[in-house]
Amino acid sequence: QVQLVESGGGLVQAGGSLRLSCSASNIFFSFYVMGWYRQPPGQERELVATITRDSITNYQDTVKGRFTISRDGTKNTMSLQMNSLKPEDTAVYYCNAEGTKSGYWGRGTQVTVSS
Repeated sequence: QVQLVESGGGLVQAGGSLRLSCSASNIFFSFYVMGWYRQPPGQERELVATITRDSITNYQDTVKGRFTISRDGTKNTMSLQMNSLKPEDTAVYYCNAEGTKSGYWGRGTQVTVSS
């Protein structure tokens, strides 16, 4: 059974930093495009960033220059370094693995940025 487990969320003041991690198990990690999505309160889930097996990255415009996505194929992990956090970054952050025929989601981790 594929499992994606997020960690690293929490409460931080505006301007602060957090690092989210996603640990994947029972998955051919290199076969998947990995991504972070978020769902702000009362809003729909949205893309934050994705990274391919060749570490080609894509970011939502609002996080460019502040967030950095990375992956480690030797450990089956993915991370999101979030700097200069803003209150509008408050959301539940989800780990996603997207393959050609299947996709998986973690349960999410809460990030709250206070002003």
